[in-house]
Amino acid sequence: MLRFKVKSLVAVILLSVSMVSCSKSSQNSSKPYVYTPPAAPIDSNWSFETTPVWADEFTNTGTPDTSKWTYDLGGGGWGNAESEFYTDSLGNANVANGLLTITAKKQNLGGEAFTSSRMISKFSMTYGRIEVKAMLPSGRGTWPAIWTLPDTYAYGPWPASGEVDIMEMVGYDPNNVHFSAHNSTYFAGNAKTSTMNIPTASTAYHLYREDWTPYAIRGYYDNTLVFTYVNTGQGSATWPYDQKFHLLMNIAVGGSWGGVDGIDTTAFPTSMKVDYVHFFNIIHKTQ
Repeated sequence: MLRFKVKSLVAVILLSVSMVSCSKSSQNSSKPYVYTPPAAPIDSNWSFETTPVWADEFTNTGTPDTSKWTYDLGGGGWGNAESEFYTDSLGNANVANGLLTITAKKQNLGGEAFTSSRMISKFSMTYGRIEVKAMLPSGRGTWPAIWTLPDTYAYGPWPASGEVDIMEMVGYDPNNVHFSAHNSTYFAGNAKTSTMNIPTASTAYHLYREDWTPYAIRGYYDNTLVFTYVNTGQGSATWPYDQKFHLLMNIAVGGSWGGVDGIDTTAFPTSMKVDYVHFFNIIHKTQ
């Protein structure tokens, strides 16, 4: 009996060692961990409310409504070697007859040779529709823009936290209007951009629109789709557009793009006229 028990004990020990060995071997041969990025948003065919959540129809007279607008002020090139000094004066931004007029002038101020205005909406939103009906300035050296920037730079300084240009045009290339998105991956000359030729951009009013959803930013000119930029789910490097953004409207003069072909001083004063600005909330859907 004793001999049998010893042999049985040895057998049990050997079996245990074998099992442990097999277990380790199995663990060592397992496949390495592979990171799976989060799924990108799907297009849920979001829609937008039909009544603006915020609007300016410019029905007052004189100074733009200070409850709705503020300004960037000053000169110094604004990072683009621009030649204007931005003011909040009536000579550069005023409202009359149902229109906002932003005017760039040949006027020395603050060490710059031109004055203009760069207006900033006090309203901001995350996702939604923005509409601006405007007639653009003309003249070589002008650089009008209708665009958006984030309220806070959650992902770092420009371009990491994003910029969307709903409308940009440079005077030396009249009527070619550009819609662009900037971020850490695509910015400046490498920005995602689409262009539409609007023959009457500076002689008639046109509707410039951004539709912004968790899935994509889409740009429309006179309700024609001209631009689509899709959220591929790679995070803020390509999609910093999950923060609150506000609207800017301005006429820059000269600069790294507007001044490529020089400035025609005889073209000034020149103005961008705005009929209205509308913000609409997105109607969220469950994905």
